[in-house]
This record gives sequence, structure tokens and C-alpha cells, in this order.
Amino acid sequence: MNRFIGVFLLIPGLFLSTVGFAAPPGADHARIMGPDACGECHENEVDAWRLTPHATTFNEMHRRPEAEEIATKLGIRRVRAESVCLDCHYTSQQPEGEASSVIAGVSCESCHGASMDWIEVHNDYGPYGDRESEPEEHRLQRLASAIDAGMLNPGNLYDIAQNCYQCHLVPNERLVNTGGHPAGSPDFELVSWLHGEVRHNFLRTDGSSNGDNDAARKRMLFVTGLILDLEHSLRGTAIATERDVYGVTLARRANAVRARLGEINAAISSSELDEIVTIGSGVRLALNNREELTQAADSIAQLGRA
Repeated sequence: MNRFIGVFLLIPGLFLSTVGFAAPPGADHARIMGPDACGECHENEVDAWRLTPHATTFNEMHRRPEAEEIATKLGIRRVRAESVCLDCHYTSQQPEGEASSVIAGVSCESCHGASMDWIEVHNDYGPYGDRESEPEEHRLQRLASAIDAGMLNPGNLYDIAQNCYQCHLVPNERLVNTGGHPAGSPDFELVSWLHGEVRHNFLRTDGSSNGDNDAARKRMLFVTGLILDLEHSLRGTAIATERDVYGVTLARRANAVRARLGEINAAISSSELDEIVTIGSGVRLALNNREELTQAADSIAQLGRA
């Protein structure tokens, strides 16, 4: 395959641009508390998490033949000691004055943010003692204080789901083109994942099961997921430097997602979605087009939050 860095046809009508690498997602390791801290109150959620691949990656991922093959191609000797793997497959902790260490797989703070600054605020029921006795006014103030301190909770829908797409759409060209890592999870979709492996709705059922969302919430999750998919497909397209697997895959993904959003936009009335579709449809998926692609992704993210 010709790897000359310039403008190449990726798929009919689509091109890609010459740029550097995107920084991988990651939390502030010095402020990570670990899943056991969350499990003191969220026992059911943590018990369910321990059975998922998000948790079992801690002991299994680096032993898989495909992981060893990718590591060899990239010159990585220890998967659990290399940042290119750590940010998306593990939770790392670095207490003050100590070396960073892997303490879990993909865990609570991978999505909700490093909790040192907000975990006590999040748990503070004041004079009421527990959630059941807490009045609504105090609950809202407690959650607002935790959010101000850095917590991402379900009310921060776009930002909390952002963490999913930052990893499930791989933000690293070399990892894919040289290492052979998949360019993203082709079947990743927010509604099915939040009602399947990622189980977060125990509070609605007093801990007995993963509660369901109503149809309106599922529609919101579905559209939000597609908007995030488009944003991160565009960001991936922007960082590609060559006509190879990574750039081609992300450009095709962006093209498919913007078409799907166009279909949805034709069926509902939403000024934000209409603008997202206009921006997504107008941007060129081309080499040497980093600024336009990045600006489009930034605008789509702002509208997605709205």
C-alpha cells in the first residue's frame, strides 16, 4: 500500500489528512481511589462489575495471544507497564511520592472520574444519615457539590459517555496500523451496553436488578451515542497520517454515522441535531484537513451536550 503522506482517496468522495496522534484518555492517577472505595456503598454495582470483561481484563488481557502479538509489533515488553495500553484497559493509581501501579481493570473511575476530591461529598447525607431519609433539596445540593468537585454522574450524560467512546474508538493510529489493534468496537452502541454488561441502574430497584430506562431515555441515549460516535470518528479521521487501516476505518465510520443521524433528523424535530447533521455532512473526510475536522468535532460535541 502506498504510504506517501498526502491526499488519498479513502472511499468514494472521502479523503483524509496529515496530522499527529491524539492523546489517549486518562484520569488523574494521583487522585484515583479504586473500585473498593466505591464498593463500600455501591456493593451491587461493584459485584456486577467484577463479572464483566471490564473487570477481568486486569488479570486476562495482557495474557491473551492477540495482546502479546500487538505488544511485540509495538516493541512493548510489559503490557501493564505501558501507557498506550494502560489508559483504556486498566485503572492506575499513583499515591503521592510513589510509583504508579495498576490496581484494577476498567473500573468506576474510568468513567466517573478520579474520585478523591468528590467521594466524601458524594456520600455526605448530612444530618439525614442515609439516602432513604435524605430530602430532595439536600440530594440535589449534594450531587451538585460532587459534580463541582469533578464527579461525572448520569446527569452529565454526554461527558460520562465521552469516556466510553474515547476508548471504543481507538485514538491512536500507530496502535492500529503498526500494532494490528482494531480501529474501534464495531458493535459499540450506548443503549445496549448500558442495559447489558455495564449495569448502572441498581438504585431504581433497591439493588435487586439492573433497572430499565423508559423509551424516552433510551432514545436520548441512542442519539447521544451516535453523536459521540460521529464526534470521535471525525477526531480519529483528523489524526490519521496515511491511507491505511486506521484512517480508512474511521472515515468510513464517520460517513455511516452521519448518514444514520440524517435519517433520524428527518424523523424528529431538533434544532441541535439538525445543526449536527449539517456540520457532519459538510465536513470533508480528507487528508490534510485536520483543522476543519477538529473544528467540526468540537462543534458537534458542544451541540451534543446541548
